[in-house]
Amino acid sequence: MKEFTYVITDKEGIHARPAGELVKLAKEYTSSVSIFKDGKKADAKKVFGLMGLGVKNGMEITVQVEGDDEEAACEGIKTFLENNL
Repeated sequence: MKEFTYVITDKEGIHARPAGELVKLAKEYTSSVSIFKDGKKADAKKVFGLMGLGVKNGMEITVQVEGDDEEAACEGIKTFLENNL
């Protein structure tokens, strides 16, 4: 299992457009991708789960990736977050 934390810098937080793009990216990997905020967990392959976390600008999330391609998935998700959120 790989894990990292990230602080959201987008002024609108995790909103519909980047959430949809993140789900699309997460689905490219066979590994499970989970995002945690304040004790709540969301499957990064489900847009409503991500939106339900209510992540705003300046909030820290934890991303956990587990599976056969976890190394690539972790790097891909991290790069996406840095470039988009």
